[in-house]
Amino acid sequence: MSKATIQITNYQEQIESIKQIRVNVFQKEQGVDPALEFDGYDDNCLHFLAYLDGKPVGTTRIRYLDESTAKIERLAVLNHARGQGIGKALMKAAIAFIQEQKTYQKIIIHAQVYIQSLYEKLDFEPIGNRFIEADIVHIKMVKLLGNRE
Repeated sequence: MSKATIQITNYQEQIESIKQIRVNVFQKEQGVDPALEFDGYDDNCLHFLAYLDGKPVGTTRIRYLDESTAKIERLAVLNHARGQGIGKALMKAAIAFIQEQKTYQKIIIHAQVYIQSLYEKLDFEPIGNRFIEADIVHIKMVKLLGNRE
């Protein structure tokens, strides 16, 4: 089994790879409306791409909501590459990047409920009730960071 490598990038540099992964996972597999998936925030986000054997197989992005809150969004791994820890590696890379900034106190995510346990293993805690987003059941989760200025 190959080990995935993670690259930090911006949307315009890797637009084709990011779009290809997200279209396959969110639109084709999950039926998410393209207008919801491509929400206009991508150019203002920091993106992460996971590669397996030199090919892009996963992605996520960080969106900064305010001076103390970051949101990790759009975690997607192509079907053939799942079960190899790529989603977890992408999340760990994004979390580490946010923590290195030393200004953010929390990270939030809107987790699809079926994958909630992945986020719990990364110390995210569910808050509030489940809700529907893009016709998929989600739960808001938060990870508090020790970063204080």
